[in-house]
Amino acid sequence: MIDIKEICKSAKKASYILGAMNNDDKNAILYAIANAIDNNKEYILAQNNIDLQALEGKDNAFVDRLTLNDSRINLMSEGLRQIIKLPDPIGEVTEQWKTDSGLEIKKVRATLGVIGVIYEARPNVTIDVAGLCIKTGNSVILRGGSDAINSNRALYMVMKQAIESLNIDSSFIQFIDSTNRSLTAEMLKQGESIDVIIPRGGDKLKHFVLDNATMPVICSAGGNCHIYVDSDADLDMACKVILNAKAQRPTVCNALEQLLINKDILKKAVPMIFAELDKAGVTIKCDKECAKYYKNIQIATEEDYFEEHHSMLISVKSIANIDEAIEHINTHSTNHSDGIISNNENNINKFVTKVDSGCVYVNASTRFTDGFEFGFGAEIAISTQKLHARGPLGLKQLTSEKYIAVGNGAIRK
Repeated sequence: MIDIKEICKSAKKASYILGAMNNDDKNAILYAIANAIDNNKEYILAQNNIDLQALEGKDNAFVDRLTLNDSRINLMSEGLRQIIKLPDPIGEVTEQWKTDSGLEIKKVRATLGVIGVIYEARPNVTIDVAGLCIKTGNSVILRGGSDAINSNRALYMVMKQAIESLNIDSSFIQFIDSTNRSLTAEMLKQGESIDVIIPRGGDKLKHFVLDNATMPVICSAGGNCHIYVDSDADLDMACKVILNAKAQRPTVCNALEQLLINKDILKKAVPMIFAELDKAGVTIKCDKECAKYYKNIQIATEEDYFEEHHSMLISVKSIANIDEAIEHINTHSTNHSDGIISNNENNINKFVTKVDSGCVYVNASTRFTDGFEFGFGAEIAISTQKLHARGPLGLKQLTSEKYIAVGNGAIRK
């Protein structure tokens, strides 16, 4: 019988030990885990295959998110080695000053304490999350989806054994080794031990966590990502960026789902862009205005423009001007990643100012919304809310701040 309360208490107690470790000690743990992942590929892949064999009735996008291979396992260990190279944020002085009363005050980065992460089908999250938490001195409680239970257990065991090979207590990494869904609700009651909870998954998971959590929540919502092609866009650039954003890996949260094209350039832009998407095997749904310029096309419904497709499907809509594009995005977006292709500085400035998303792109693919690509080494999630952090959650976003005030017998008058 799994005792969630004891798991959380153990993580809390261990957080004080991990939080006091210096950078060299934390890096040694990360090195050991990275090497253990490389040395246990066959075991990890075998356990992942058990999960894959058990899947029934899942779509291709879900299967892709769950699947591990040599390349994806290499990215896990490489992500840890990238984290090792990054500066330790804990103890960094972000501000300092001296008051009239003689106090020397510093504002410094500190650990959050215990981070609980509830995630669905991506086994790589197990390693990415653990690595970032170790570097920032935070204990972590991992609650993966039932479909990936064997993959996640294998990765946890590899980490646990690597840590203990250094004669270090591994209690700062906890794994809820059960597919019993009631344990998630029980985890959300442990506000005395868990300092923050991060759900990584669909809207159903996000709303369940928000409705039941007794601790602060950092939401990581899905990505209904947009690109708007402005009237004076470089269409060759647009084709390249759109194809990458949609087709490079269509099942991930930063893939392009919605394409908006200025109505003044439809006659030229639609054949160019649609031909490239068509050639890549992308299914296109568009409004009637766009459909005039391409044969045998499906007509989109209003629901399509709210949909995160997670597949080689894209919705396309004609847009009158920059203001309509911004209004459409702010209405339909999940505030994840949205972009503009344009050479008009006024429109670009208006777009980046008014589009209310965590990451806003100019003449670039939305696929860059990723901790590794942003130079964070990895990310624990992509936050689509505004407190306490937004966008990719890397090392600094997994810290809090505290004040250290030093006096020489200072008293308040």
